[in-house]
Amino acid sequence: MTDPRASFSLRSFRLGMPPLTGLMIPAIYALALFSSGLLGDGDTFWHVASGNWILAHRAVPHVDPFSYTFVGQPWTAHEWLSEVLFAAAFDLAGWSGVLILTSLAVALTAILLAGVLARYMGVLATWLTTMVALGCVTPSLLARPHMLALPAMAAWTIALLRARARNTTPGLPVLVIMVVWANLHGSFALGLALTIAFAVEAVADRPDARLRTAGRWGGFFLLAVLAARLTPNGWHGLLFPVELIRMPELARIAEWQPINVARNPAPEVALLALVYIALTRRLSLPPIRLLILMGLIHLCLHHVRNSMVVGVIAPLILAAPLGRALDGREGAEGAFHKPGHPAREVVVLICALLLVTGGRLLRPVTLDDSNMTPISALNSLPAAVTARPVLNAYQFGGYLIFRGIRPFVDGRADMYRSFINDYRGLTDYPDHADFARAAERFHLGWTIFPSDSAIGQMLDTQPGWRRVYSDRFAVVHMRVADDDGVAKPK
Repeated sequence: MTDPRASFSLRSFRLGMPPLTGLMIPAIYALALFSSGLLGDGDTFWHVASGNWILAHRAVPHVDPFSYTFVGQPWTAHEWLSEVLFAAAFDLAGWSGVLILTSLAVALTAILLAGVLARYMGVLATWLTTMVALGCVTPSLLARPHMLALPAMAAWTIALLRARARNTTPGLPVLVIMVVWANLHGSFALGLALTIAFAVEAVADRPDARLRTAGRWGGFFLLAVLAARLTPNGWHGLLFPVELIRMPELARIAEWQPINVARNPAPEVALLALVYIALTRRLSLPPIRLLILMGLIHLCLHHVRNSMVVGVIAPLILAAPLGRALDGREGAEGAFHKPGHPAREVVVLICALLLVTGGRLLRPVTLDDSNMTPISALNSLPAAVTARPVLNAYQFGGYLIFRGIRPFVDGRADMYRSFINDYRGLTDYPDHADFARAAERFHLGWTIFPSDSAIGQMLDTQPGWRRVYSDRFAVVHMRVADDDGVAKPK
């Protein structure tokens, strides 16, 4: 039988939380909504463009419709539902709508986390744990599909924990979460892995009925796999996350590199706090859950992206043990939890969220020139130039797609694969002869790179090319028919 100390009762789970915790949700929503970094990634722009393509064609693309180097080549739009949601939000309220949608996903995740934590902890512990958890999410706080998947990740984990507390399997309605999650983002594969882990724990805890328990959890896992297959990509979509993780090219992408605690101290703070509590308060976890936690920490240390996974899943697994270690509580209503009025609390929460949303809408988000959005540079070019093939900076690719310009390369590394390495060799270590060959091969007509890039500086002396625009974010060079051999910087 399951250790009663590890019980995870959600019988009275509701939005009614301690006042301080309840006020925390609108504050988290506001912090996310007015964050300057939500649009700080070039992939956001091609996600919106992809969503608009899907809405316009009423179909999910299976080949690349955007670049000119890979147009017509196979492409798995595995985040199509997120892209449609982003596009709809953009069409409704511009970039403010995209930020609102992303921030609502953060707020909903915070509600799920705080609602569970408040069952086992006092107000201050709930507040601190939730904030540290969301601090782990901060490096990935971008208007991209992985943020929309966080509520599904939390809800799926809660459903598994609830089933284990009841010595049963999750109900069939829970599979709806998996269907939605699989169409939002590839992190659904983690949900399947968690299901296997909890199935093993269930079998180990029932020595008197292991075969029956294995059959029930095995059946649920197969249903979960079938639910994850209900995407436009079918079985390929189910295997795609595994294929993506195995790509060696990911090592060169920032979010797939090891975590840097100097930039984001939240995971380090969380780990040190956990070690302190474990050594001073007799924090204990069942073996399987300890292995899950160790696996999450391993993923977090190796990839920046997985910091958000720790921030969402680890607090849910640790809720009951932390509650016992900190307050000696088992999940019952405690001194910090007053009866309250759930309906009133929901109304107050909704009103607070609407008020913050109104503040955002009154100050519409407008894009300025940045390291991801070379707006002025593109506005300076006539359509006849931008219609020609371009060699662009990797981070500019998403915005080029959004502007209707076919890029040389963009953030869809899963499609370009080894082509990315050839591109990096061309742009990171520029050579006049290599560039001349690439220009002929791809019929390049212009280039756009950051103003301080090595290739941008090299092109100032590239025969047959001339600088036609530059500012502090971007420099544009254009191919010319006749040249004296040394272009004159403009």
